[in-house]
Amino acid sequence: MKIAVLAPANNVHTKKFLDYYNSIGFDVINISFDSHKDEEDRTQWKNVKTYYLEVGSNKLTYFLTVPALKKILKEERPDILHAHYVSSYGVIGAMANYHPYVISVWGMDIYDFPKEGTLNTFMVKYALKKADMICSTSEVMKVETAKYTDKEIEVTPFGVNLDVFRPYEERQHSKDKINFGIVKTMAEKYGIAYLLKGYAIFKEKVDEQLFNKTHLTIVGGGPMLDDYRRLANELQIAEHTTFTGRISHHEVPDKINEFDVFFVPSTLDSESFGVAAVEAQACEVPVVVANVGGLPEVVIDNETGFVIETKNAEAIAEKMLYFMENPEKGIEMGKRGRPHVEKLYRWEENAAYMVTLYEQKLNRKKVRT
Repeated sequence: MKIAVLAPANNVHTKKFLDYYNSIGFDVINISFDSHKDEEDRTQWKNVKTYYLEVGSNKLTYFLTVPALKKILKEERPDILHAHYVSSYGVIGAMANYHPYVISVWGMDIYDFPKEGTLNTFMVKYALKKADMICSTSEVMKVETAKYTDKEIEVTPFGVNLDVFRPYEERQHSKDKINFGIVKTMAEKYGIAYLLKGYAIFKEKVDEQLFNKTHLTIVGGGPMLDDYRRLANELQIAEHTTFTGRISHHEVPDKINEFDVFFVPSTLDSESFGVAAVEAQACEVPVVVANVGGLPEVVIDNETGFVIETKNAEAIAEKMLYFMENPEKGIEMGKRGRPHVEKLYRWEENAAYMVTLYEQKLNRKKVRT
């Protein structure tokens, strides 16, 4: 089977699909805007060919790439064209009028983009109308997507590689300090400000000696990084807070294994799946997530972690206090997290399910044994 993956080349989820398809011997064409160019070495993927569509600084130039996209598709003749992210790649894929055509919605493209104007709504409906199959990473986003189409929508989670995201044998739970942490882009939607404020409230709830046995590690780069550093100073928690800046995806399992509790205090429903929470649970780290988007779907409340009210720094502080006072409960929750991920979010099984959908829904001949 030959698959054309119309998606940002530098995105970790795109790369996971490319890696899987390559591993099972599919011929793969990754077509990406050159503004999403992947700077990493791709020679390990012998079955993957990459094309870049030239775009300018104005997003309206995306539409000008359609002739180049059509030319690539005419030359390569893939069995399937699969676009990821409906508001950009999904629209130009629809305009190319190539079939069978699959669209996967990711989050902001379906929660935010169509609400920004009548034209945006039209583009989303147009793209979905052209699709032969539509995929969503979560049940809650499936409901949102259904507002713009009457077609069937398949739920295809972003699983994790359990050989990579795993608890390290050398990790010790009997530490001198309890480390609260997060790995996210430093953007407002991910609720980092509430995490910092929650840590400051937590500081007021415990005496200085106990507070000195805790630390907050914030991993990730992004537009709000300097703002959050200033906020940590203003809240007088900077000495107990580390901002690592951006790290590579390969380093993420190492960081998660340094945490005792993983927080995902996102504020918008466009947090459509919650792969970071899944990665943490795979590493046997308990998670505390906000009740938005797909986050509650991937956590078993009171079993593998907690689901709390969004935009609530007090609730974050209460959970920090809980895990400090009940370290054994944190270990138990962490231990329950990995089997939960093994059952539902094993990446190879999630990716194989996508292939099954290609075969079943698009009437493709079964090619894997």
